[in-house]
Amino acid sequence: MAYWLVKEEPTKYTFEQFLKDQRTCWDGVRNYQARNNLRQMKEEDFVVFYHSGKLKSAMGYAKVVSAPYPDPTAEEGDWTAVDLAVQQAFPEPVSLARVRAHAQLRETALVKQSRLSVMPLTKLQFAAFCQLGGLQ
Repeated sequence: MAYWLVKEEPTKYTFEQFLKDQRTCWDGVRNYQARNNLRQMKEEDFVVFYHSGKLKSAMGYAKVVSAPYPDPTAEEGDWTAVDLAVQQAFPEPVSLARVRAHAQLRETALVKQSRLSVMPLTKLQFAAFCQLGGLQ
């Protein structure tokens, strides 16, 4: 099992909408490193959902429920998508300031490569997000 973080602008797709939808296709990624990370995802992996933009907070987590497949929104190029199913909202969203202040999380790509939209996490980093979010 692996752990990931995906970022989305709240003006494009909100975590609240994801909670209503219960499942979504994670598509539209147009960065090669992020695409390669999507291609490494496997069913049952866990994914932290992070709102970029003005919110800058991790909102909850999801599970990968499909193998990677060609992105249906790509008009050209070799892009990838996966399906995610929402698992749980964090009772307390985890702000970027809290991520930067946390010993385990300040080393994540969220801090070091802020423009990357799909990034790996370690099991300990995933657990830290859950703990800061009020789940443990």
